[in-house]
Amino acid sequence: MNPTETTLVELRDAIAAKDVSAEQATRAYLDRIESLDGKLHAYHEVFAERAMERARDVDAGKLTGALAGVPVAIKDVLATQRGTTTCSSRMLEGFKAPYRATVVRKLEEAGAIILGKTNMDEFAMGSSCEHCAWGPVTNPWGENRVPGGSSGGAAAAMAADMCAGSIGSDTGGSIRQPASLCGVVGLKPTYGRVSRWGLVAFASSLDQLGPFSHTIADAALLLKVMAGHDPLDSTSANIAVPDDLDDVDIKPEKLRIGLAKQYMSDQNDPAMNEAIEKAKQVYQQLGAEIVEVDLPHTDYGIPVYYIVATAEASSNLARYDGVHYGHRTTQAEDLVDLYSRSRSEGFGDEVKRRIMLGTYALSSGYYDAYYLRALKVRRLIKQDFDSAFEKCDAILCPTTTGPAFKMGEKTDDPLSMYLNDVYTVPASLAGIPGVTLPGGFADAEGQRLPLGIQLLGPAYQEAKLLRIARCYEAQTDHHRARPTTAGAV
Repeated sequence: MNPTETTLVELRDAIAAKDVSAEQATRAYLDRIESLDGKLHAYHEVFAERAMERARDVDAGKLTGALAGVPVAIKDVLATQRGTTTCSSRMLEGFKAPYRATVVRKLEEAGAIILGKTNMDEFAMGSSCEHCAWGPVTNPWGENRVPGGSSGGAAAAMAADMCAGSIGSDTGGSIRQPASLCGVVGLKPTYGRVSRWGLVAFASSLDQLGPFSHTIADAALLLKVMAGHDPLDSTSANIAVPDDLDDVDIKPEKLRIGLAKQYMSDQNDPAMNEAIEKAKQVYQQLGAEIVEVDLPHTDYGIPVYYIVATAEASSNLARYDGVHYGHRTTQAEDLVDLYSRSRSEGFGDEVKRRIMLGTYALSSGYYDAYYLRALKVRRLIKQDFDSAFEKCDAILCPTTTGPAFKMGEKTDDPLSMYLNDVYTVPASLAGIPGVTLPGGFADAEGQRLPLGIQLLGPAYQEAKLLRIARCYEAQTDHHRARPTTAGAV
């Protein structure tokens, strides 16, 4: 068997059955990274020597667990004791964390092989992975296309089979949107389900970690390993993780799928609306009841998100001043100049833009008009979802308005870039789980590009949400498709 052509669960089982060794599997993925990453730039750093060492420990029986021998990649926003943690920013260039994130610890204790750190938009701010300090990431489905952001490296690595699973972070859609553009599964759990300890903060009330994979079953297994209460994180929910979280083939009874008119805009690519219509038909054929739900405050999602998120970012990133943390200039004339030059040299343009927006929203005289009002509307968005889930088990909707856009197409138009997250930010503001899964393809200027459909569920109902998603996946073949433009297959 070729280890890079299997799913995560299949590979885990093959290693356990000794049909393939963990060393063989890890070597196969490292070889693939070496051959493809020069073109894709999905990885920032690869831990080849350490990965092979742990793989040999698995084969020797010294390392066991639910992910024993499975090679995974993690976004460079998570603290690791090996290598650097840079958030793709010159502000943290060369930074070596003295601790490891809770999620990294759980993955390693489950026997996973950490292949390396994946590239991302600087400090998780972006929707295209073009805002990386060391160059953009390329979409494996098209060399001139973006992979989405900010977890674009993790999504691209997954799509090109340069890992068996990967971990990203989602603030306003940073897992679901790149998963859609790269044709893989991306899961954002309920806020609080997964510990954020060791995650470099962007917007603390929104950030959440989650997995990328090729299948729903793989995502469920990764989530089961990652989830659970963490006393080190005050926002971690002390709610039990279901024992059968990874049993996704249990079919929910009396399934009701919600459709919201606010998500079916004429501005969507026609192929996206067609993908949602076909997904609706799949569920109807399975006996599900389709119900209309109303999410009247959806249009306020983007403005509310960019006030709340930037306000929190301006506060979180204040610590990077060249004195307490981060890059320090060598040309300062006095203390004020030291702060100013260090931050000007360390941060990229997108981060500076968001810090300025957030600082303005929190400033004296504008706090009530912008930040406080945004928090009130955020509550209304949450209430919209609460009311909708009284009528349905999950809401079916697009993840993005269309397929991956071209490199540079939106870099000079920040508002256009921000609107790319229009269907993902409401769930982030409400703190509910959402999963993107491959839902079809669109033809764009001769390129065949993947489309992702999104399912949203009530808080802490990941198990049911994943089973509903699995119902669709089992009836389609979209998740089996692989890109060819990167020489991936």
